[in-house]
Amino acid sequence: MTAPAFDGSESFFLAADKVQVKYEMLRAHVVDGVPVAKAASAYGYSRAAFYLVAAAFAERGMQGLVDQRRGRRGPTKLTQPVVAFLAAADPTASGAVLAVAVERRFGVRLHRRTIERARRR
Repeated sequence: MTAPAFDGSESFFLAADKVQVKYEMLRAHVVDGVPVAKAASAYGYSRAAFYLVAAAFAERGMQGLVDQRRGRRGPTKLTQPVVAFLAAADPTASGAVLAVAVERRFGVRLHRRTIERARRR
């Protein structure tokens, strides 16, 4: 990063604070009129990343500058209807038996251990 604000001379600016870096990058372009490519490069981002940051900021404000958790956001097969079905099922039925029932009813193939864990919750 080559941005002068983050060179270490000012204690207010912390290069490890990604939200602050992103905000200052956007500010440099909007307020100071620095071209997108130059602002992005100075703050350690690509031009494409600049536009993603700008879109996130426009959509959600400061919250948009916070990095999102990577990966899946939750179970894809263990949906609410499947969980309700498992909760209403016979408590003595095994995970394997319920796996077959879930596949027949919902068309979703679940491992018996997934079902057993879901029923304990």
